[in-house]
Amino acid sequence: MSAEPRAIPFWSPAEIDAAIDRTIAHLQAGRVLGYPTETVYGFGTSIDHAAVESLLALKRRPPSKPFLLLVNGSEMLTRIGLRLTPAASRLAARYWPGPLTLVLPGGERRVPALLRGPEGGIAVRWTSHTGLLRLLQAYGEAITSTSANLPGLPPARTAAEIVSQFGGAVAQGLLRVLDGGRLTASPPSTVVDCMARRPRVIRPGAISAATLRESVPELVGDA
Repeated sequence: MSAEPRAIPFWSPAEIDAAIDRTIAHLQAGRVLGYPTETVYGFGTSIDHAAVESLLALKRRPPSKPFLLLVNGSEMLTRIGLRLTPAASRLAARYWPGPLTLVLPGGERRVPALLRGPEGGIAVRWTSHTGLLRLLQAYGEAITSTSANLPGLPPARTAAEIVSQFGGAVAQGLLRVLDGGRLTASPPSTVVDCMARRPRVIRPGAISAATLRESVPELVGDA
């Protein structure tokens, strides 16, 4: 009789450190990771094309809806060829790490086209989740991010919800789930498109447009 699929403890500093090596190996193998963030649980992979295809299949999500990337610093942006526009630089200096996603130009040689939005940009967030920052630092690369749920269901706020929906993938080793405890209900990250001359809010979220305009008065959208 096979054991029930389970999540990996990822709460205390000791648990986070203990999970790092096998989690990095899982990502390097092109498999999908479930993890806690500062908003909801997410799914992610390495940023190569085959891994992103695996994530699309698991999520049952059409390729027309791109994922964002999670980073742990501006040097990681440089490594994958993304560029901070002047407005994006001001927003990043004030609100990163935190629940702000910026759509940036660049990355043509490093980031798969599947991750590029309709305007040609790549959505990126510098996460403020302590455990995830530690993982990204050890991994040394950005990872993809999308909410951890099946279509039509709300984003998971516990690791158990992911295991209940995707137990088969967990049991087969295709999905590794990190258990960071129950996440407090919170708004999603605010998404700002920085591709045009004037940055634009394309998804309202945790940081209001009025607050963002304190740093970038020319911001449009979400009035």
